[in-house]
Amino acid sequence: MSTESDIEERIESAAEAVGSAWPLHSFVTSNPLSGFEDRPFHEAVAEAERLLGGDGYPSADVFRRAWETGQIDDDVLATHLSDHGFDADPEAALDRMAERDSAGSTDAEAPATERVDAVVTKWLAAFLDQGTAEWPMPNREAGFYEAFRTVAPHDGDIPDGEAIASLPERPVDAIRERLDGYPDERWTDIFEHQFAALPGWTGYLKQRAADEDAWQSTYPISLSGYLAVRLALADLFDAPIAPPKTDEERTAAEAADVPLPEVWLSAWEATYREELVESLTDASRALEETEDETRPDAQLVFCIDTRSEVIRRHVEAAGNYETYGYAGFFGVPMRYEGYESEVAVDACPPIVDAQHRIAARPSEEKDEDPAAYDRWNRVVEAGRSAVESLESNAATAFSFVESTGVGYGAALAARTLLPARVYDAAKAADERTPAEHEVCEPEVDYNPDGVHDLRAGLTLEEKAEYAATAFELLGIEQFARVVAFTGHASQTTNNPFDSSLDCGACAGNPGGPSARVLAAICNDEAVKAELRDRGIDVPEDTVFVAGEHNTTTDEVELFADDVPESHAADIEQLREDLATARAGAAAERTGDGTADAESALRETERRAADWAETRPEWGLAGNAGFVVGPRELTDGLDLDGRSFLHTYDWRTDSEDGDALEAIMTGPLVVTQWINAQYYFATVDTAVFGSGSKVTHNPVGNVGVYQGNGGDLMTGLPTQSLKQTDDDPYHQPLRLSTAIHAPVERVTRILADHAELTELLDNGWLSLTVVDPEQDHRAFRYESDLSWSPVSEPVDAKPPEPEMKAAVADD
Repeated sequence: MSTESDIEERIESAAEAVGSAWPLHSFVTSNPLSGFEDRPFHEAVAEAERLLGGDGYPSADVFRRAWETGQIDDDVLATHLSDHGFDADPEAALDRMAERDSAGSTDAEAPATERVDAVVTKWLAAFLDQGTAEWPMPNREAGFYEAFRTVAPHDGDIPDGEAIASLPERPVDAIRERLDGYPDERWTDIFEHQFAALPGWTGYLKQRAADEDAWQSTYPISLSGYLAVRLALADLFDAPIAPPKTDEERTAAEAADVPLPEVWLSAWEATYREELVESLTDASRALEETEDETRPDAQLVFCIDTRSEVIRRHVEAAGNYETYGYAGFFGVPMRYEGYESEVAVDACPPIVDAQHRIAARPSEEKDEDPAAYDRWNRVVEAGRSAVESLESNAATAFSFVESTGVGYGAALAARTLLPARVYDAAKAADERTPAEHEVCEPEVDYNPDGVHDLRAGLTLEEKAEYAATAFELLGIEQFARVVAFTGHASQTTNNPFDSSLDCGACAGNPGGPSARVLAAICNDEAVKAELRDRGIDVPEDTVFVAGEHNTTTDEVELFADDVPESHAADIEQLREDLATARAGAAAERTGDGTADAESALRETERRAADWAETRPEWGLAGNAGFVVGPRELTDGLDLDGRSFLHTYDWRTDSEDGDALEAIMTGPLVVTQWINAQYYFATVDTAVFGSGSKVTHNPVGNVGVYQGNGGDLMTGLPTQSLKQTDDDPYHQPLRLSTAIHAPVERVTRILADHAELTELLDNGWLSLTVVDPEQDHRAFRYESDLSWSPVSEPVDAKPPEPEMKAAVADD
């Protein structure tokens, strides 16, 4: 008989088949097949199709459009087809894929399983509600399993309430009872099959249990408790408990060879990658000829987000400015508590644990009166609470609507017919009311009296380390008079997935607070002294400020009202030039290049305020590349908002490549997750995305349903990915990474990090290195730490054979 630890271990293993999912208010883009990254891409796709029923490749129609529009090069395609033993005729290959697409899936969910899903999702939604329900589920503090045992017997949809009430006290005992008669070796497959039945809810439970936030601490739920409930209901409804063996046999056969769709996908990616790498190789050779020692008027550090690529080009064109790319949490892994906020949020990537708790508190050095901010927020909160109470109270709802209907109707009409005017009114109201950054400062100093689970603030040593890491990663050796750390956030109306448009590096939260924290750290005179001891000389006249880029309107707001008078003119000029950059970026984003700046700006504002706008902005749709290198490598290129850009100068890094190692083990992994989320949500929006926004139904502030129940939709909606149902805006390509550094340095880092080589060897992304020490030639990673040359030397010597960079012995 399996012990409790054996059962828990098998549950954890089975749950790997389902990717983690985060709540709507902190949406994190992640690879829905992350549990399969230890196997080749095509095998993972086949396994996911068996378990989840989702397609893992673009359709034949999508491939055809890409081929016909030149996104897939004929010669590249022919080579890929031939190398894998397929007919080199593209038409024949497309017809073959189209036949497979039309065949579809023959699997159908049993009615009994549908009844299990309906009941279990109803109770999950009731238990996991985060404050939206007027009548919360009783006994939640006892945990999901115990609450279900005590409350669910009264559910008329369950055929035998007494059977639920008589379940064992411990979930593992209930699991044992239901699996009595099944051999132990089948239990993991059974657990996997049951978890995959509702992957959205399972993924959310995984994340919640791992995160151990306040909701989990107060109302605990475990995978074993959920599984025990599900198996009990399956038993009552006579639903299948174990998966059919034929599925496993079919998957093994299908995963044996690289399928035709993956060959087409690889050719599409190679076409994109060749153009990108060629431009980077040319730019790398030109770097030695362009040494500019002129001090810039300002330096702006943006997030590596693809949307930053567009605004950075326009900022640089507006004046003597340098821009840099850095992960948008700016290297400070913190839990941030906004002023008078009810909750604190982890403002760092999900692969990083928050280390510090930093709160915004009123500052005597601010010009604005905190009391005015407090009064306004109390009025707004009181009004919101009153309206919610009246709307949800059966005794007052009708009289409330009758007495306020005219005003409501006028407001709804304005939001529908004149959204740009609504934007103007809201902005005017905001300008009359002090913002948090105008009355508060983040408390960055270490507070030993903090009573939270994380230490409050940072020590001097920690502050100096975060500042030094930032400058070393970015390779900044000459500082401007103004250095602006610029986070980003989106602005939308009536959008359950609004946090998916905020900063992914801040776990789906705005990046402004992170920018303010690093700016406060770098302005600390004690930190500057520590930096000088480390060889980082920050001039006396350098001032650090924070800002936030609104990715819907392209407005960049600087939080710089309290800079010294000596820098007031610098800030004013920067604000004027940012307005110019905004107009250019907005015109590029919104039209075909013929729209005037004013029209483009108004269009972005309309999108931000229009509650019927399904595409306020495209987010990171289109992402396909990640470039790690100095800005000079890409500043002459229009990358069309498709590339993540992380600044890195191999010459200022240590011999061991410490800065590059931090980039490859952090931002590279995060961008691969983002890319995989967009890829899978595009190729099968129903399974890996969330379908159309039109039929979304938010549930419990944790997710959305399609319709009035069922599984949580955890991926991106159709409107964030496609122009029409059959015409994707996002090109579903796996991430192509290009790094400007010596091959030997990159190889050494890969040799020390098996999780990176696993992603590369299994085809989850590609890596090309432009080596400045080898005549700026490009080398593509193949497998097993080996590389093959992509470009020839300048003197046109015969190409070298496949090479393997030397890895230094420890």
